[in-house]
Amino acid sequence: MALILVKRVGSALLILLGIAAITFLLLYWMPADPAVQIAGRSATAATIAGIRHQLGLDQPLILQFLRYLGHLAEGDLGRSYAQKSEVAALITSRLPATLLLMAAGILVEVVTGLALGVLAAVFRGGVLDRTVMGLAFIGVSAPQFVVALSLLYVFAANLGWFPMSGFGTVRHVVLPALTLGVLGAGWYARMVRSAMIDVLSQDYVRTARAKGLSGLRVVLRHALPNALLPIVAMIGIDIGQFMSGVVVVEAVFGWPGIGQLAWQAIQLVDVPVIMGVTLVSALAIVIGNLVADLVAPLIDPRIRAR
Repeated sequence: MALILVKRVGSALLILLGIAAITFLLLYWMPADPAVQIAGRSATAATIAGIRHQLGLDQPLILQFLRYLGHLAEGDLGRSYAQKSEVAALITSRLPATLLLMAAGILVEVVTGLALGVLAAVFRGGVLDRTVMGLAFIGVSAPQFVVALSLLYVFAANLGWFPMSGFGTVRHVVLPALTLGVLGAGWYARMVRSAMIDVLSQDYVRTARAKGLSGLRVVLRHALPNALLPIVAMIGIDIGQFMSGVVVVEAVFGWPGIGQLAWQAIQLVDVPVIMGVTLVSALAIVIGNLVADLVAPLIDPRIRAR
């Protein structure tokens, strides 16, 4: 296990280095000039040149990247061009809100997806199965902004059950979490159904039924635990995806997380903030996958023996 962990960490560092290099290169090729954005449209050429020199943007690309890596190795994500604050401090201040939204969204998609997937598998081929799979297809196909605006229109504007935007109470988190959870719930339902159908056809499940165990106990005690392995892997991936993919949801609901911070940074061509959010999101994906790899043998001992 220790050797596997060392290999995973080494691979993770290489992945993060590659992501940093690709993102840095893409930002360097952007047509927008950060110095112009900072100086303003009425600034003179001399002022813009001075800002470029101050930020080191007049140096060769390789030197800029090596300097960034040097600061990164010291835990320094740089300083925001627009907000004049440390990027690490900006991300840290927004991270709790995003983590809360991420946890709520994962909870919604896992609970809903598991319940629907199990029901579809148990009643395979019936009306309930077709209904669940139809809803799952709609869920995975619906754009996030459409789901978000629909929920706002029905439950906030018309019914008034939840606030239109903001942060701070349980009522504020319900609609954003549902928006994130709808897409994931569809995927989870489809995957759980497939895994459960395979497990329910195994000999040990038939043996359990032959012993007179109730259908509910067979499903929950014997079948479901053995169908959870792909779900653990998906949760690990979702941790990173939610960290990086909540831009639309946070923008629609006015949620003060790192997704909203990234959107503001893109509009202002604030390269250090864009780099910082990208690396933090990539790190979240790597950590999520690593945790999933470590938890998987605990669920299925057969993996440990390989």
